[in-house]
Amino acid sequence: MSHALADPDLSLPPAGPSEARARRAVKAAQASGRRRLVDPATCERDYSRAEMEFMLAMDAYKQRSGRMFPTWSEVLEVLRTLGYEKPA
Repeated sequence: MSHALADPDLSLPPAGPSEARARRAVKAAQASGRRRLVDPATCERDYSRAEMEFMLAMDAYKQRSGRMFPTWSEVLEVLRTLGYEKPA
């Protein structure tokens, strides 16, 4: 890991208030050792086959689309690709 990545302030020009806040947040997350992609609420639980299928499909969608927080319409799109539909 390069030193510039470890300390964002070393390689970037002076920032406005929102950029400075974002840099402080990055530093705090790095210092805490927190992992970005782990949701503590979902750890240490046995999931059903359907739940695992849905979570994996959502993760695949997020990676393909580059969106960490899909809209509800996008979630519905993923559900439909898995074959789910509202009964008539």
